[in-house]
Amino acid sequence: MSAACDQQREADVSQYYDLGDRTLWNPSNGASRLFMNQITVYQAEVSLPSGIGPMEADECQIDPIAFAAFVDALLAWHSGTRHAVMATLSEGFVATVLALAEAANIEVDWQAAERAESDYLKTASDPHAQKWTAALREKSRGLVRHMGP
Repeated sequence: MSAACDQQREADVSQYYDLGDRTLWNPSNGASRLFMNQITVYQAEVSLPSGIGPMEADECQIDPIAFAAFVDALLAWHSGTRHAVMATLSEGFVATVLALAEAANIEVDWQAAERAESDYLKTASDPHAQKWTAALREKSRGLVRHMGP
């Protein structure tokens, strides 16, 4: 088999993120590998397990209770991050996690993020400070349609 065929076969392979018997997300191996590596990083940042189980035979289970706690902790962590580079680096991952939470019908604590944003904007000495919660919410909702199996 040619190298091009091998690459195409690898591109066709995907992995499944399931909640019980329902598939929430079916990304390519590459997207899944990147996501799982980032899960490890952010679990350390928020000091909580993600609730996303190990990938076995191209499938993993999501524990909805642990995942909900992780999502809220991650959103709170992100809302408290005012370092421009850290916020930029984490935004895509946070949006992806929020989209996965929406697909799982997990209630996200957006009010805490909005309060943190409001408190920050009231005291910000940065003239470029801006609202980000609405943009993050819109980005995560836009990703939901790309996550369907």
